[in-house]
Amino acid sequence: MSTAPISPRPGDGPGLVHHGLVYGSDEEFLASTVPFCLDGLEADDAVLAVTTGANIDLLRQALGSSAAQVQFVPADRWYQSPGRTLSAYYRYVDQHTAKSRHRRVRVIGEPVWQGRDALETVEWTRYEAAINIAFAPCPAWIVCPYDSRTLAEAVVSDARRTHPQLVNGPASHPSDHYLSPTETSGAWERKPASSVADGREAVISFGADLGPTRVFVNDAAVSLGMSPAGAQRMVFAVNEVATNAVRHGAGHGRVTVKRTGHRIVCDVTDSGDSGVDWYAGYLPPDPARRHGHGLWVVRQLCDLVEVHTSPAGTTVALHLNLA
Repeated sequence: MSTAPISPRPGDGPGLVHHGLVYGSDEEFLASTVPFCLDGLEADDAVLAVTTGANIDLLRQALGSSAAQVQFVPADRWYQSPGRTLSAYYRYVDQHTAKSRHRRVRVIGEPVWQGRDALETVEWTRYEAAINIAFAPCPAWIVCPYDSRTLAEAVVSDARRTHPQLVNGPASHPSDHYLSPTETSGAWERKPASSVADGREAVISFGADLGPTRVFVNDAAVSLGMSPAGAQRMVFAVNEVATNAVRHGAGHGRVTVKRTGHRIVCDVTDSGDSGVDWYAGYLPPDPARRHGHGLWVVRQLCDLVEVHTSPAGTTVALHLNLA
């Protein structure tokens, strides 16, 4: 097995390199990931491998004594919600570059697709697309493996849309199907998923005074089966989005609370033309600014967040799992 570095090798300057790895055998997985890790260690990069337990075992064995210098994390512990996962990667990059001696980090990041429903699959796909803008200035080189033996064909096809380059063994090449997250055709835009409520929907209109809305959301969420702690998380998230609507939108709006399957969903809608991008909240807030942290915080609180803006207004759908 070749251990030549993946090429083309990025320069020493800052900036994201984001590769997709579609593999159909253990040998294909190792042919790309082993040289990626070894070259990173030789360059004194921090190396993190977030993948399946089986692939961790394969990689440890193939790396031999070098495995001790790689941090391994099971993917199902890392990929729990898009917002929190992206935040975890930000922390890793910050801790190992800005606050450490490493000039760059290398990540093998294999998202979890098994067991996801249709909405989760769509949002994790958009997460993969959002990385390209959210991490653009970061000194990070990320390789995202996709196992074609077990994944749906649509998921594998999407890997070619979300990664600017694809890797095969130690070589890489541009993806002919890549779509930038800022694609003007609106390819990544979509309305929040339609979901049928299990029982009644609770609806309230809000204005500048959000006190009644917070009480309403808490009571509605608890009545639909959410724990008090979960209800408080939803209240905080709704308050952030509604505050944005009051300050930057039409000044008023509507909140709909419903239970659908294993989730409580709150749709926060306002008729203002706020021009919010679908990936809002994935870019970390500027610490020098006191404001502008709202949607970033919301993505940390919720399991899924859908953002859609149209001439009719903006809808932010907040999903929180009951379990």
